[in-house]
Amino acid sequence: MAAVVLVATRLLRGSDCWSRSRLRFGPSAYRRFSSGGAYPNIPLSSPLPGVPKPVFATVDGQEKFETKVTTLDNGLHVASQNKFGQFCTVGILINSGSRYEAKYLSGIAHFLEKLAFSSTARFDSKDEILLTLEKHGGICDCQTSRDTTMYAVSADSKGLDTVVGLLADVVLQPRLTDEEVEMTRMAVQFELEDLNLRPDPEPLLTEMIHEAAYRENTVGLHRFCPTENIAKINREVLHSYLRNYYTPDRMVLAGVGVEHEHLVDCARKYLLGVQPAWGSAEAVDVDRSVAQYTGGIAKLERDMSNVSLGPTPIPELTHIMVGLESCSFLEEDFIPFAVLNMMMGGGGSFSAGGPGKGMFSRLYLNVLNRHHWMYNATSYHHSYEDTGLLCIHASADPRQVREMVEIITKEFILMGGTVDAVELERAKTQLTSMLMMNLESRPVIFEDVGRQVLATRSRKLPHELCTLIRNVKPEDVKRVASKMLRGKPAVAALGDLTDLPTYEHIQSALSSKDGRLPRTYRLFR
Repeated sequence: MAAVVLVATRLLRGSDCWSRSRLRFGPSAYRRFSSGGAYPNIPLSSPLPGVPKPVFATVDGQEKFETKVTTLDNGLHVASQNKFGQFCTVGILINSGSRYEAKYLSGIAHFLEKLAFSSTARFDSKDEILLTLEKHGGICDCQTSRDTTMYAVSADSKGLDTVVGLLADVVLQPRLTDEEVEMTRMAVQFELEDLNLRPDPEPLLTEMIHEAAYRENTVGLHRFCPTENIAKINREVLHSYLRNYYTPDRMVLAGVGVEHEHLVDCARKYLLGVQPAWGSAEAVDVDRSVAQYTGGIAKLERDMSNVSLGPTPIPELTHIMVGLESCSFLEEDFIPFAVLNMMMGGGGSFSAGGPGKGMFSRLYLNVLNRHHWMYNATSYHHSYEDTGLLCIHASADPRQVREMVEIITKEFILMGGTVDAVELERAKTQLTSMLMMNLESRPVIFEDVGRQVLATRSRKLPHELCTLIRNVKPEDVKRVASKMLRGKPAVAALGDLTDLPTYEHIQSALSSKDGRLPRTYRLFR
């Protein structure tokens, strides 16, 4: 009450009281930041004296987004892309992943992902690595896919020397202590349990569709460590794998937002002539198998009724994914396949740029818009160095599985039919916009540079890709779709599969003119 009275009294007495109070609490601070205190006679059109000259990004076209690539004496490739800004993203990408585990225990790449940025020859613990990065405002991450392992750091560009030295130590000098391996076993076990319990079935279905499409070879091998192998993977097993696949000729040091010559100097300093922790730097037994598409079916019967309990539980659904072989990302048909994928829905029935962006995709117009009982219709395109897989994932009530599968097969057949000029232009525009929007992000540019240089020793620039997208004609889409439809399907099914059609019936539907499943007759229902 007293405070209210005091404020009221001050208001009644006028502004003098407030002025005196303000002066009492620091007149120098107030005058220093006022508009006319420090620089009383300088017009706004003139620069202030003593202020550093700002540095702006140039637009003179000299850089032209070019990616510079240098190969060191040991075969390691150094690639960089200049980008204006205080921070950089630097990392090492390696031709290593689950597809190379045919002669090893499945799950090694999964273990290495969890063991990344642990103790090394120079750093006693993960905490020490993180503290070193924090001095440069840095963060680190490791990701493994079926064919690539990526160690990456984002930090202040001034700390480039420290970052490259740290990356070299993490990749080539890991200690892999018994304690770290045991902790990784626990982390892998938890991830496998979480994979089977999470409401989103997409990671598990993706694993199953690869297993069905490439039966027991290359990209069809398990990406996640099987439960029975968790206890078997130890330091010796890891070293035997690292000895063959963590060699300089299978590596790319990529950087975005750095000077190329500086990055090359750091690479020579830390990655040239270094003896790795596993001894010899010479690979002795490298798997060079080419992916063999087999087609087939992978089924997992599971009660999905209690996947998501709570006030708004997810209804019990059966999930089906049907895929056909497309092409590798090195082939010319890769771009028409990418446009076809975008035309279908581009990663989801509501994906690719702006409000209502998926409203004109085929999976929305022909599937979700017409069949209210369909909970999901999603298109995916997985592409690798020697193969590819175009899939449609759909979810519905278990009692409508047969109808759902027929809807998917019909959509595949329609891919090989007439392509409307308007929908093609829309798909091409969406693909171009998605590409350019993604390439505004520094980590995405880093991954693009690293993966392209790892696969082709060079990089196709964004404007080249945009030109290729613009040049796609309706006949190109029809041609690649027709070629794809001549292959055997791969099918993954999860949930209550009582009404799931047989693989032979699905294959027959994809070979027909209208995509209809063969009729079945039951004596008793």
